[in-house]
Order: sequence, then structure tokens, then C-alpha cells
Amino acid sequence: MPTAAPLPPAALADLRSLLGDRVLTEPGALAAYGRDATPLFRHAPDVVVQPLTTEEVAGVLRIATKHRLPVTTRGAGTNLCAGTVPLSGGIVLSTTRMTALKEVSRDEMLAVCQPGVTAGALNRAAAVEGLVYVPDPGSKEASTVGGNVATCAGGLRGLKYGVTRQYVLGLEAVLPDGEVIRTGGRLVKDVAGYDLTRLLVGSEGTLAVITEITMALVPNPAAARYGVAYFTTMTDASEAVREIVASGPAPATLEFMDTVCIAAVEDFAHLGLRRDAGALLLFGDDGEPDAVDRSVARMAEVCAQRATHIELAESVAAAEDLLAARRCNLPALARSGSMTILEDVTVPRPKLAEMVAFVAETAEKHGVRIGTFGHAGDGNLHPTAVVDGDDRAAIDAATAAFDEIFRRAVDLGGTITGEHGVGAAKLPYLEHRLGPEQMALLRRIKSAFDPLGLLNPGKLGS
Repeated sequence: MPTAAPLPPAALADLRSLLGDRVLTEPGALAAYGRDATPLFRHAPDVVVQPLTTEEVAGVLRIATKHRLPVTTRGAGTNLCAGTVPLSGGIVLSTTRMTALKEVSRDEMLAVCQPGVTAGALNRAAAVEGLVYVPDPGSKEASTVGGNVATCAGGLRGLKYGVTRQYVLGLEAVLPDGEVIRTGGRLVKDVAGYDLTRLLVGSEGTLAVITEITMALVPNPAAARYGVAYFTTMTDASEAVREIVASGPAPATLEFMDTVCIAAVEDFAHLGLRRDAGALLLFGDDGEPDAVDRSVARMAEVCAQRATHIELAESVAAAEDLLAARRCNLPALARSGSMTILEDVTVPRPKLAEMVAFVAETAEKHGVRIGTFGHAGDGNLHPTAVVDGDDRAAIDAATAAFDEIFRRAVDLGGTITGEHGVGAAKLPYLEHRLGPEQMALLRRIKSAFDPLGLLNPGKLGS
């Protein structure tokens, strides 16, 4: 990792010559860009730059290479793995002013945009053409498409529709020496050469700076319907998940909340959730109306074998309330402490109940309040600790609990992150997940793209 050093005056002069007043050095700006949504990591950069075009990004990287300055690319900073914290100082390259939505094509069902376009803005533009941008991260109104690509974001639609990597058709990206490359394109089928597009998706800014994205869109479903089932235990809910997935086509939504989250959400939003439940399962589907009705009825029938209570949303407003219950877990939990540490692990579906139980046992062992919610259909859990940010002992206890949780997920055949990314937060556990041979291969790939190690040092491939 490049060592932090004072920003050379010549480098600052070069950056200002290229970008003018879009070079920020004020202490307040540097502090703001020294953190993201991950609470335990902070490190201010030496300078923040705000390019508008691919050519300007290439110019910044040429200056960085000339002066051997680390570069951390950043979108909206909503990630939860410290992926955009500039651990080595240097340059933060902000893409939030690269907001051109160049094209939405109904005929080809794709969009072409710069990385600073938000996921919400792209979805609204797609909706005008009767299309949908599928990735559905919880921060979609703030998170950028470039950030979604860099972390391979997931969301509530992942079980049926997949995650970001399934929808990226092509990329324009800039290498550390300023060379511009294009991978993929507008084609659904293209197997010419190594799949560099897939390699760059999820690379967290460690291999290149993405400057344009060609993203596949899908037709807007004609109908959507949702229901909620309450269970005495997470084991019962997990069995229902297994049977739902085995009994037919994958549903669009299959989400869960544990008893801690149910109570927190009801205190926060007053949606009428049943506080006596040990687990809640939110299920739903979208598509043609008749098919959706059959699918939701099938899921309700499966749940009825174990659930204590089932409710089907009879209106759009009721459906929105159910989705709101799932989406407001984080703010609901956050009310009980000044610091919220939201993590994610993924285990095979049959291990979901065991993993939720382990999280609860580990939280009790360390004296930490942890609520768990997540994507039941794909085994992706979001254990969330709420602590006093001024209580170092409480923070250390939460850190120790998550250390056990990450390792247990891998031991159960799972992984340390399903959708948040590795960043700095999960890097200490990456070798436990991949093994030394894959870690060595990651470093060789990193060296091929970035031989000087300037892009997002201290993260993947470091």
C-alpha cells in the first residue's frame, strides 16, 4: 500500500490546471470525503477531485501516476464496507458530477450512463419506457450506478432477478496510466476473450475507474402482490423458505426479520406487525396478474403449514406498508443507539436458521444488541449491532461478535459478504473465505491492472 505523504505542490498545481475549482482542499470537504456509511473507518484524503468526463478522469490518473499518488474512487459513499475510505490519503476521485444519462433504449432494453447517475434516477428514466433497472439496493435513491457496479450491489429482487453483475453489458473504464478501455458492449451474447466486464464488476475501484456503463433493463411487471407470514421460530420460517423455493419458480421477494427487528420496526413505524412472533417472512411476486395471484397463493399455502398467522396485502397501499416494514429495519434499529454497524453474510439456505440462531447466541455472549434481517431466499443475512458510539468497550464487543459471525458463516459453507463488498471492513477475513492460493491470484490480477498499487490501496488485491 502506498504510504501517506504530503501532497506535492506540483501535483496540486497539475490537478487545478486540469479541473479548476473542481479540486477541493478545504478541511471540511476532506473530512466529509474521509468516511462513508461504514462507521468505524475514517481517513481524510489530501485532495478531492470532481471530474465530469472520461478524458478528465484519464488526466487525473495520469497525474496520480506521475506523482505516485493513491486514488480512491467514490460515488455517493453509501457502501457499508469502508470501500471508499481513502486509507492512504492521496486523491479521492468523486464521480458524483458525472451524471449524464446518455440513452435509454426500449428496443434494446438497455441504458447507457455515466457512473454518477443514481439508481433511483435510472429507474425513473427506465420507467418512462416501460422498463426497470433491476438492482434494488436499500440506498437506491442516493447510491450511484457506478457504486452499484463497483460493489456488485444486490437488493430485494436478487432471488428472482439476480444482482448487478447479471445486467452489466459493457463498461468504459480508465486504467491507472490513463489508458481508456471498453469491455463488452450492447450485446446479450459476446464471448470474445476474457470476460473483463465481469472482472471489473465488484472490483471496488481497485483495478480501474469506471466512467460509462451499459446496463440491461427488463420490462416493468404488470402486477405485484405481497403477503406476510409470522412464525414461532426462525427454524419454522427457514423450512417455509426451503419449501417455497423448491415448489415452483423463484418469487420476486422472500425477506425475513427476526424478533428484535420486528419489535424495532413496529416501535418506529407502527405498521401493525405482530410482536409475539419469533420471525416474520415477507413474500411476494411480480409479473402477469394471473401468474402473480397463483404464485402468492402458493407461497401462502406453504407458509400456512407452519405459520401462526398470514396476511395478504389487498391493496397497493397495504403492499407498500409491507415493503416499508422490510426497508426500515436500519432506521428502526438505529433509534436505540448512536452507532449502527450493519453487516452481511451469506450461508446456504438450509443453514439460514442455524446462522440466525448463532448470531443471537453470539450477541448474548458478548452483551451486544443485534437484530437480524435479510434476504431469506438467497441466504443473505444482515446482522445489525446497535451500540453507544462513545462506549469503546461496547464497540469492541460488537467487533468481537462480528469476528465470530464472519468465521461461522464461512464454516457453514457461506461467505463473508453477499452484497456489501469486502472493502477494508472485511479484508481481514478474505483469506479465510478464499484461501492463500486465490489471494495470491487476486494480487497478480491487481498487479496486471495496477502495477504501482495506486488504486484504492488497502483493499482487494493489496
